[in-house]
Amino acid sequence: MKTHLPKVNLDQRKWHVIDADGAVLGRLAVQVADTLRGKNKPVYTPHLDAGDFVVVVNAEKVRVTGKKETDKEYMTYSGWKGGEKYFTVGKLREKHPEMLIHRAVRGMIPKNRLGRQLLTKLKVFKGPKHDHAAQQPATLALAK
Repeated sequence: MKTHLPKVNLDQRKWHVIDADGAVLGRLAVQVADTLRGKNKPVYTPHLDAGDFVVVVNAEKVRVTGKKETDKEYMTYSGWKGGEKYFTVGKLREKHPEMLIHRAVRGMIPKNRLGRQLLTKLKVFKGPKHDHAAQQPATLALAK
């Protein structure tokens, strides 16, 4: 018995647009991560990149539930002594709202070379406009 490895045709990659207006952050990130990995396709293989490109617009209008806007903290570390910085979801939304979605999706994909390759297919934009109209992306509806 041999394991069947599907041929992943790079020309058949699709582009999808997701509108984050009013969407819950975690539920949006799950759907984006699954589309990036290709879990919605019959040729899904855990160690291959069979996913599609995802463009997320209106990143500043994404919703968080509960008290996460004020209580959830993100941390960065410069590598130097005392170089830790903490900031809440509210502060991150003011400065870089696209990083909210990027960080959530990054936590849901593998932490290896494949994961870094998958993240290059995620494009997040602050407003309703994006730079990828030439790729003719199809609108992807959020699962309820």
